[in-house]
Amino acid sequence: MTDAFIPPAKPIIGDDEREAVDRVLRSGMVAQGPEVAAFEQEFADVLVQGRASVAVNSGTSGLHLGLLAAGIGPGDEVIVPSFTFAATANSVALTGATPVFADIEPEQFSLDPAAVEAAITERTAAIMPVHLYGHPARMTELGELAERRGLALFEDAAQAHGASLHGRNVGTFGRFAMFSLYPTKNMTSGEGGMVSCDSPELVRAVKLLRNQGMEAQYQNEVVGFNARMTDIHAAIGRVQLTKVGGWTATRQANAATLDRELRGVVVPPVADGAVHVYHQYTIRVPDDRDGFVAALKQEYAVGSGVYYPVPNHRLASLAHFAPGLHLEQTERAAAEVVSLPVHPSLSERDLERIVEGVNALAGAGA
Repeated sequence: MTDAFIPPAKPIIGDDEREAVDRVLRSGMVAQGPEVAAFEQEFADVLVQGRASVAVNSGTSGLHLGLLAAGIGPGDEVIVPSFTFAATANSVALTGATPVFADIEPEQFSLDPAAVEAAITERTAAIMPVHLYGHPARMTELGELAERRGLALFEDAAQAHGASLHGRNVGTFGRFAMFSLYPTKNMTSGEGGMVSCDSPELVRAVKLLRNQGMEAQYQNEVVGFNARMTDIHAAIGRVQLTKVGGWTATRQANAATLDRELRGVVVPPVADGAVHVYHQYTIRVPDDRDGFVAALKQEYAVGSGVYYPVPNHRLASLAHFAPGLHLEQTERAAAEVVSLPVHPSLSERDLERIVEGVNALAGAGA
């Protein structure tokens, strides 16, 4: 009997989520309403230590609106990593500001504080690290740097639901933080995002921007967007929120097995004081990464992902912001990383096959 293919990610949608959607459909209130309000409060309580949160229709919208609400716009520069999904830099560019790419440190793939400081100019307004793959960025050093240089600090926490550093949850360090609720994230609302905010003023600004600039109907105060979350999506998110802690524990247990059993590859280190939630379990394969990925799928039916093979500063859409830029650690990571399955649906046999395939291919040089 041939083993079934192991996908690199597997969203979990069950009867509880379906029943929640049916409840909303039966209510007749399907646009933004009481489910969204309840989801915002519950998300705040569970994941960001009570910090007020605003639901939006996508993670990218969350970044965009958060930046606008914080006053970022034309003439500003925001320092971001290049080794991440393009939405991070896109959101800066959409405000009219300029994304400035800085290099990463090689352990957790997050912004290197020294590289950030070297990138600061008189136009720099903010630093926006990404908690990549579910591991917190170096927020202590970045926070100290931002304070010393008079800069705002924001967080792209798209992949880091429940991650923490020295007992402090991600999403509570910056003026705002964005969490994605896309289907492959550690929890989902089907599609959506959540913006945690450090002040009532920022909360109000994000809420205005998501709803055509209105707090009261037909009383438009600013030029805004339609970036609302529906009650249907919020109902799914509320159910997922009750499960994400257990799923995270399973991800961490799966990661511990891989840490213990894998040979011949560089497994993901965890920084002192950090809680990694393993949105991705990302190893390095220094030699012939692409051949390794192909062989793992063809010979062992194990899927994997390469996030991200083209750094943002080399994308056609963003390269004009960084002509001639070379980021050594970023480009090395883009050539070496592979994310293995770590999701909660893995069986013991699945983990054995992942270990078997990786160890065999790493030992043979793929």
